[in-house]
Parts: sequence; C-alpha cells; structure tokens
Amino acid sequence: MSSAPSRRLPLAGVLRLGRPSDIWFKPALSVVAAVAPANLILLALGRLDLAMYTMAGSLCALYAHNRPYAARARALAWVVLGMTAGLAVALVAAALTTNAVLLVTVGALLAAAQKTLCDATRVGPPGNVVLTFVTSAALFAPQTLDQVPAHVGLALATGVWAWLIGMAPGLLRPHGPERRATAHALHTTAAYAQACGTGEGDGHDRARAAAAAAVQAAWQSLLSTGAHTATRRALERLVVRAEVALAAPADSDPARLRAWAGELRGTGRVPRVEEVAGEADELLGVDAELAGPARPSWSRLGPLTPIALRTALGCALAGYASLALGVGRPYWALVTAASLYQANLALTWSRAVQRVVGNLVGVLVFAAVVPLAHLHQAALVLCCLAFNFGAEALISRNYWLGSVCVTPMALLVTEFARIQDSGQLITDRLVDTLVGALVGFVAAVAVTNRRAGDRLEQALTAVERAREHAARLLAERQPAPAALDSARRALTAALVDLRATADAASGEWWQRALPQEGVVAAERSAHRTLAATVRRQGLLPDRRTNTTTEGVRP
Repeated sequence: MSSAPSRRLPLAGVLRLGRPSDIWFKPALSVVAAVAPANLILLALGRLDLAMYTMAGSLCALYAHNRPYAARARALAWVVLGMTAGLAVALVAAALTTNAVLLVTVGALLAAAQKTLCDATRVGPPGNVVLTFVTSAALFAPQTLDQVPAHVGLALATGVWAWLIGMAPGLLRPHGPERRATAHALHTTAAYAQACGTGEGDGHDRARAAAAAAVQAAWQSLLSTGAHTATRRALERLVVRAEVALAAPADSDPARLRAWAGELRGTGRVPRVEEVAGEADELLGVDAELAGPARPSWSRLGPLTPIALRTALGCALAGYASLALGVGRPYWALVTAASLYQANLALTWSRAVQRVVGNLVGVLVFAAVVPLAHLHQAALVLCCLAFNFGAEALISRNYWLGSVCVTPMALLVTEFARIQDSGQLITDRLVDTLVGALVGFVAAVAVTNRRAGDRLEQALTAVERAREHAARLLAERQPAPAALDSARRALTAALVDLRATADAASGEWWQRALPQEGVVAAERSAHRTLAATVRRQGLLPDRRTNTTTEGVRP
C-alpha cells in the first residue's frame, strides 16, 4: 500500500531542545583557540578591519571533529582550501565590480556550489553555512585587485592554524573519534535490544533505524583510519558485538553493551571481549572491505541537483528582494536563504522557523550587549569570542538556540572596522532575516524534487537484491565466510540508505504516493535475513561470558 507525502508544515517540536552533543565542547573550544590569537594580534596592531579575512581561515576549526585523525587531516585540509578558494573568488568579484545585482548573483552561485560539495562529501556540521557566510560578506567588502593576495594569504595562514588546532587532540587521544563512534553504536544497539521487548511499533522501528545508522557510522569511522593497530582491532570486535545485537536483539545483553560503551570513555584501556566462533572471519571481511575501492563523492551529485537549484534560486531571489527593499547588507538575506535548505521540504520549513526565531532573539541579545562592546575594541573582541563559544555550545541542542549567539556575533563583526549605528544594524538584520526565510522557502516549494520517489524505489530494489544475495549464500551448504560477511554488511548499508531515502522522500511535496508499507516490509524482512546470517556465522556470544580484565591501551 502506498501513501501520499504529507503537505503539513509542522510547528510542534520544531523549537524543542534536545540533548547536547557528546562533543559540543570540542568545536566550541577549537573555534575560540583558532580565532582568539589572530584577533588579539590585530587588536594590538590596530588593524581589526582585517579580522574578516583572518576569521575566514579560523572558522575552519569548526569542522571534522567527529572524524578519525587520519581522515580529519584530509577533510580539514580540503575545508581550508575550499574556504580560501571561495574567499578568493568573492574578493576578485568585489574588486572587479560594485554592481550589487551581479555580486548577489555570484554569491548565489557560490552558495549553491558550497552546498552541493559539502553534501556530496558529507563533510558534516557546520556544513556550507559558514563558507557561504564568509564568501557572501566578502563580496560586499571594499576591495582592489592588489589587496586580494594579501587578504587571501591571511585566510590561508589562519586556516593552517585552524588545521593544527583540529589535529592537536590526537596527540593525547589518538583514537578518540573511533572510540566515541563505537560507544555510540553500542549504546544505540543496547537501546534497540531493550526496545524489542515492547513489540513492533513506531518507537521500535525508530530504535532499529538509529541502531543501524550508528553501526554503519562506526564501521565507516574505523575503516577510514587505514592503520591496522591493536586498538582498532579491539574496537572492531566491539562493533561486531553491536552489529550482532542489531541483527539478533533478542539474543543480546543490553547491560553488557552499555558497560562496554562506558569503558570506552576517557583514555583508559579498550575492553577486550572473548572471541566467538566466526569472529575471525568477520574481521577478515573487514580487512577485505578496507582494501576495496571507496564510493566516489561525485556519485552523490545527481540526487543533490534539486537542492543545488533551490539554493541558487533562493539565495539569488532573497538577495534581489533585499536590494529592492533598500537594505544595505543583502548578503544577510542570501545567507539566511542558504541556511534553510535541508534534505526535504519539511526539514527546510523547520529550519526556516528555527532561523527566524533564533535571529529575532539574537538581535535582542545584541541590543543588550552592544553598550558593553562599544566601551573598547578589546571588549568587542571578547564579546565575539564569547558568542563564538556559545554558538557551538548551544547549536547541537537546537539550531535556533545556537542562532541566538550567531546573530549578535555576526552583528559585532561588522563593527570591527568601525562602530556603526546599532539601530540600523538591528533593522537590517530583522528585514534580511524575514526576507531570506520567506523567499528562500518559496524557492524550495517552487523547485520540486519529484525524483525522490524514484530514488526510494531504487533503494527498495537495492535492499531486496542485497537480501536475496544473502539468502542465496545462506542456502549453500558451506558458504565462504568472507562472502557471507560481505553480504551481511552490504545488506546493513542498503538498509541505512533505504531509511535515509524514505525519510527524505516523505518530507517532499508534489510527487506520487510513496510505498511506505513496502519500505517497512522490506526492512523487517531484511532484518530477519541479518539475524539468520549472524546465527549461521556463529557470532552470537555466550551470555555468561564476561569481558576479560585485560584490555588494549588507547
């Protein structure tokens, strides 16, 4: 049976606060450590007018905190290069023309490119918004061509500093990200195993989807390290236990899974679990997967086409509307529109509400703080640093709460070059927020994503093929262990992709009815096949077996 996508725009729960991220303090402290030295040096030199360029590189410290350090080094390097390249394009455009319509057009195209590349590479939070904020502001900064190399050089230098800040924790806890990903997989599968006692239902299905995504993320984290160390092997054994709990929750012990997760905190030894039959073949399969080719990022560009078009059109129209209203900073409307676009229309609406509420409260905070910030330029710098920290500390609870700090920070940054009229700043920010949110959402409605249903059908087909392949191997008298392991992992990955595709498609308008019951049936059938593969491989542990007292040093 199929069901039509809902066209309701929900308000309930949009502003509800969630739990803070387990690592909220990492980006918060990193951005302060990256921004503070450059701003304080510029303050001492009396050149805070250059802070926009140094902050472009410093803000790269916000990225890749959930990645293992080998992968983080690569990701941060690309972020720094991307930020620098975008800034260079914006500054050259600003030097070549002062035509505001042309500058908004360039900003919209840059925003669409940044959104597409960030989503395709899955760089993670804060995604494209910080990149778009920097490049859009740079488009309207007075500039000459001979100044561009020096300004880009400042951004590149502080970007290198941000890279060092992002990599520094690896000296003390080199396997921290992998440990956190493994602990999260153990926690979520424990919750799923415990929820199985409540029977089938929405809560049960949500727990299963969350557990599958966490296990998949843990494997991706471990497989991205590339180093065959004793710590990585010990973590792999724990992820195998989480994977077994996902496939056969009734045969798992949630308390033991949580205990293992707890032991992964800090810098203590990684718990070493007793090996069960079939586990050696499982880990050989992991090595085989590591040796295989990774899926190229460009292969994800096709499904992102509607999002890219929404971003380009919405940002351009928001900037043009701001210019038509006579607002002095159209790039604020452009950035507001760029911040809205999520995986589907329903999530885009939620982000629009959060953005507007956060900015409205944020201008009130700015009005309260600005007298203090105007006392001295040092107070201005310290207030910006405080808001940098607050934004990252709060944004993981809800986007609007982080925006309460982002808004006054953005307003104060405009005063680094010279003190401005606070009332005019507040008015411009309010108008640009409302214009950007309204025009940006209308553009999202206008640019349809009718192929979301097609991609859901393709994801269903992929799950069925992966399930049939695993079932054929199970029917053999003695299937190759590595082949069975590979089939099970491919089926898990297909299930995660199916759930993400179904969630994205269910929030889109203007498309045919979706096979929601077919998705549920495919998920449950695939999970039964996963359970059969786990039992066939002999991966179910003895519930009486405890963790050994020895472990592996981090």
